Amino acid sequence: MYIVIVGAGRIGFNLAQKLIQDKHTVTVIEKDKSRCEGISQNLDAMVVNGDGCEPRYLEDAEIGRADVIAAVTADDEDNLIICQLAKEVFGVRRTVARVNNPRNEHIFTELGVDVPVNATTIIAKIIEEEASFEDFINLMTFKRGKLALVRVDLTNDSPVIDKYVKDVVLPENSVLVSIVRGDNIIVPKGETVLKRGDDIIALTSIENEQQLLDLLVGKVE
Repeated sequence: MYIVIVGAGRIGFNLAQKLIQDKHTVTVIEKDKSRCEGISQNLDAMVVNGDGCEPRYLEDAEIGRADVIAAVTADDEDNLIICQLAKEVFGVRRTVARVNNPRNEHIFTELGVDVPVNATTIIAKIIEEEASFEDFINLMTFKRGKLALVRVDLTNDSPVIDKYVKDVVLPENSVLVSIVRGDNIIVPKGETVLKRGDDIIALTSIENEQQLLDLLVGKVE
């Protein structure tokens, strides 16, 4: 994929580094000249020195051919403007934005950012997930609140224990993303057998969350 990252602070740099390692093509837009020099010296990425809120710098980054734009500056207003320009002016299909202030997350969602990433909320969810005895945790919602990334623990009474993944009929618009089994992460395939104690990470539409829980854990009478 071709990915444009706006903001070359610590998050932007690490994100660019990871995406390049994963064989994606990356361009970084950054206001600060010294940061641009650091990216140029350390990463195999095209660098544009400029303000990502200005269309001319987005054009310099060839934003029109980007599969994804990630706005990860320290300013929520800038991140929102960048995503709106990318989508509405240049037709970028997928926008991801860093949300610095948790109170702004709903604004990003309402104004059409596909994936607003609120680090505070994610960290809180991780803490909740680690400390919780609940069978079902909503880790993240996106696509304007229509999709959810959830974690489901398979209990002793789960109706899918010892079943092959291919034999589990999931609700519409749902998919198993990964299985955490002890210290191992398993990418589920048709022949994968679900085991007692597995932590299932799944993607589902919001309206089908309860159906997915009933399927994997069992209906509560």
